Amino acid sequence: MTPNYKKPFSQFVKKAHRPLQLTIEDEVEVVCNNPEVGQAKVADLAGIWVHKFKFNRQEYLMAYRPPTEAQKAAGIDIELLLIDFYQVGSHENFYAELKMYLKAERKS
Repeated sequence: MTPNYKKPFSQFVKKAHRPLQLTIEDEVEVVCNNPEVGQAKVADLAGIWVHKFKFNRQEYLMAYRPPTEAQKAAGIDIELLLIDFYQVGSHENFYAELKMYLKAERKS
């Protein structure tokens, strides 16, 4: 599956130190190989999955939206399916910022 990086995700990775960037790159590969590795969210975050990983004893969260079952069933080549990566960061304000971004994205 092909990753599609949203602006908050790209900005965080761009500002991060190189070792953290490499760890995020590895975790993106893990998610692309198995999109159900994370935990599905409910309510106002329905459809979003969050994958947790550790770097230097700090836990980071990565929010993404895997392809839907309808997209998978449509017979599209699995390499052409997109996984949208919305945000990555520590737990502090993670969900509040994610909700604000998703709300703004829906309006545009």
